[in-house]
Amino acid sequence: MSEEMIVRRCKKCGAVVKVLKECNCECGFVCCGEKMDIVVPNSEDASFEKHVPTYEIKDDRIYVTVNHVMEEEHYIEWISIVSNGRECTTYFKPGMEAKTHFRYVPNSTIYAYCNKHLLWKADVQ
Repeated sequence: MSEEMIVRRCKKCGAVVKVLKECNCECGFVCCGEKMDIVVPNSEDASFEKHVPTYEIKDDRIYVTVNHVMEEEHYIEWISIVSNGRECTTYFKPGMEAKTHFRYVPNSTIYAYCNKHLLWKADVQ
């Protein structure tokens, strides 16, 4: 069973928020005077560029990589793992490698956020 992260993005300015608790009223999450869209995570790479996080489990650690360019205009901003109601995140800047490690928890979900192609995920077995 994977755990879903809710991410919203402003269509105008590109602001991104991770939602801890979804709004159930009519006002919704607003930025630049408009409701923010929910970003639906992709889970299959269909092009040369890779976005889906890959992982390797060693002992009690999970090593995560996104084989992606890390250029000033196009890069992975963060990788998160969500499990048992908890989230752990590593943030990146251009020039860094999109690699990190977390404590291994079976049935968790790994998310990666690309500044151009948005949210990607992989379910951990």
